[in-house]
Amino acid sequence: MEPIPQAALRPERGIPMRFLHPAKLRPFPALCLRLLGLAAGLFLLLELLNHRLLAAGFVPFLHFLASHPWAAAVDLLIILMTLLPALYLRRRVFFLSLVSALWLGFGLVNGFIRLKRSTPLTAPDLSQLRTGLDTLPNYLPLWAMVLIAAALLALLAGLVLLFLRGPRNALPRRVRLRQGLAASVSAALCLALCWGCADGTNQLSRNFPNLAYAYDDYGFPYCFLQTALNRGIRRPANYSSRRMADIAGRIPAAEKGDADVNILFIQLESLVDPENVAGLGLSADAMPNLRALEADYSSGYLTVPVVGAGTANTEFEVLTGMSCRFFGPGEYPYKARAQKMAVESMASDLTAMGYTAHAVHNNRAAFYARDTVYANLGFRDFTSIEYMPKTALTPNGWAKDAVLTSQILQAMDQTEGPGDFVFTVTVQCHGSYPDDPVENPAISVTACPENLDENALTYYVNQLRETDAFIGDLIAALEARGEPAVAVFYGDHLPSLNLTASQLENGSMYQTEYVIWDNLGLEKKDENLSAFQLAAETLNRLGLSGGTVLRFHQACEHTPSYQSDLQAIEYDLLYGRRYLYRDGGAPEATELQLGTAEITIDRLVAGDGCFFVLGRNFTPYCHVAAGGHTLETEYWNGGCLRVEGKLSELDPAELSIRVIDSHRTLLSEFDD
Repeated sequence: MEPIPQAALRPERGIPMRFLHPAKLRPFPALCLRLLGLAAGLFLLLELLNHRLLAAGFVPFLHFLASHPWAAAVDLLIILMTLLPALYLRRRVFFLSLVSALWLGFGLVNGFIRLKRSTPLTAPDLSQLRTGLDTLPNYLPLWAMVLIAAALLALLAGLVLLFLRGPRNALPRRVRLRQGLAASVSAALCLALCWGCADGTNQLSRNFPNLAYAYDDYGFPYCFLQTALNRGIRRPANYSSRRMADIAGRIPAAEKGDADVNILFIQLESLVDPENVAGLGLSADAMPNLRALEADYSSGYLTVPVVGAGTANTEFEVLTGMSCRFFGPGEYPYKARAQKMAVESMASDLTAMGYTAHAVHNNRAAFYARDTVYANLGFRDFTSIEYMPKTALTPNGWAKDAVLTSQILQAMDQTEGPGDFVFTVTVQCHGSYPDDPVENPAISVTACPENLDENALTYYVNQLRETDAFIGDLIAALEARGEPAVAVFYGDHLPSLNLTASQLENGSMYQTEYVIWDNLGLEKKDENLSAFQLAAETLNRLGLSGGTVLRFHQACEHTPSYQSDLQAIEYDLLYGRRYLYRDGGAPEATELQLGTAEITIDRLVAGDGCFFVLGRNFTPYCHVAAGGHTLETEYWNGGCLRVEGKLSELDPAELSIRVIDSHRTLLSEFDD
């Protein structure tokens, strides 16, 4: 190693001389070993968290090392590659601290998520950060969130201090460059060698049919990197106008259907039949209404793209007829495409036939960006929790599903007679599931498998019982309405209860159940379907054809090239040149109306230091505004709001009602 110029040893502001003394400068090989040691330490912590150390101990991690040693080496070298840029920098210690903090942060979040749900942390989850923060209070108590916030602030302060006052590398730039290049090239060659060996021994794969199993088998760094780089739908090798014309030639022309039947799709949050879980005993049936429907109407298992979480991906498949498997692992099509462009869906297809498309969900309008996505999918209106009356909540803060019956009927009342398409998403059975005892449960667990938590199960089955009661109420209301109707009930994914495939009757973590109720006398037909086939199958039984994608399913499901053609269609419509729309038929976004009931002000009543606004269809998210300013408002009931201030100081003509969500986002405003 060449001598260090004396100019390089001159003290700089904020750098103690002890860091610059030649005796303190570590030789290059020793420095590389220290970086390798740091990478090994990070790898150990990340994989212990990834393999659920707190829940499963060391055995899964040791099994990973023994069965996938080349994959483990790739994970270690990926971490090392992210540390090596420190060799080029003067603020070496700061950079290493920052990168280490990021790795540990991702690892801790992944470990926490894997304890609470089956799906691990992916890079696309970072794009849904706001959605994740929305659900955090349902998983952690307030004191834990305060501690996390304090720890993050302390970490940020430490990094800032390290950046400003920390030690700096005194080596000349050309020496740093030479050392960095030597280490980077060596590490890259080792990574390429290990990656090739891992591929050659089938210890790595870029296809993740089961995301949770992939993280177990391939390790967190590799899988997380794949979810970051492997995005969107890959262009098919033979994609061309000729290929798409050939596919289009096998899709029958659209038939004009009549909007003479109400069509309802109800997506049930975290659905599993307790009777399908081996060794689980209950004091009473948790889903008698759904079970009765399955006995009398078409039903079966529904293969969904997610487990434990990822509601929006099942929703996307059902509405669009497109498969999520062609997207990158862990990717959200809502975020990747549907938030940015109009996408063909059951809503736009049925609208073209004369239907009115409504969406109902007892959660935030902005959750998964549905207030934007539903417009791009072709819905006319969307009733979210902000436009519903005050709703009872579960112990962990989710809205109960009983409110949905009146909201569905209210949406259908917007049109005369049949011809409504109502897509509803429930939320009551959402995790997490508390491990505290449930007081006076209506249903008790009489037998519990060893790997499941009895208290969490008791909580879940009692929430499921209430969701099942909503199903019974909705069917009774539809029968009383007297209009021809079809209602499809299906689960979005299994709940995060630590279930395993071996203890499920059907042996799959990616299958929920569905049932198609009707008052039309349709023949009972039991079969298993994929989520992206459910809409096409339902419309086919009603004699309706749907749009391009749904007609493809109806006509080509049993052809040899079914899956590859579906991938080509999805690429063409979402990322390609849209050859299938060259003769027209491309969907257009709608001007989505939030809520179906108009919020109005009838009169004002002065009070002592306040005044009351009397009107109709107020919700807990309604706020009175005057002159462009939101006033302090208290919700009393659906017809009365209490407002701080003197009525005499305001111009009644300037008053309006603003609907503002829990994140202080203005959703809509009603001027009287």
